[in-house]
Amino acid sequence: MNRRTRTRTLALAALACALVLPLTGCDTARRPDRPALTPDDTIRAATRTLTDRCLTRQGLTPPRPGQRPANRAEEQRVAAALFGRPPAELSLTLANGIPVRAHTDGCLAAAQRTLYGDQKRWFRVSTVVNNLKPEAAHRDLSLASVRARHRAELTDWRHLRERAIEASARVLHSTDR
Repeated sequence: MNRRTRTRTLALAALACALVLPLTGCDTARRPDRPALTPDDTIRAATRTLTDRCLTRQGLTPPRPGQRPANRAEEQRVAAALFGRPPAELSLTLANGIPVRAHTDGCLAAAQRTLYGDQKRWFRVSTVVNNLKPEAAHRDLSLASVRARHRAELTDWRHLRERAIEASARVLHSTDR
């Protein structure tokens, strides 16, 4: 076989591999079935999966964007099942005096317990961490100084979030089967 024929044969073989491998699924390391989720997207997807399961177990249809509930009563049942019923058991007052409240019952609270392990701790540290900029503005401090004041909450937030990322991956893996 001369050099020109060998080059043409190798080029055709490479083209055939490029066309056939995606069809056979042999190149899954190079072309995953779906794009990798960011950590935040992973947690959101697992939260949605868990809340959907919880609502479905109660005979309710999980809400979807653009989808209207059958009627107002159904909408209220879904909201109560998802977010919990009054009164809110968790409460934290922000530096600007605004209270933030959450329920410990409901499908969302159950999902948070599953993912973060400790819903009360997650509520407290995530509320603080999510309001660092407003606190800095309210106290007329730099964000860096407010972050330094809340170093323990930031550390706790990171640990709980890492736990949630790992738990979320397990939840989503169990639904892929």
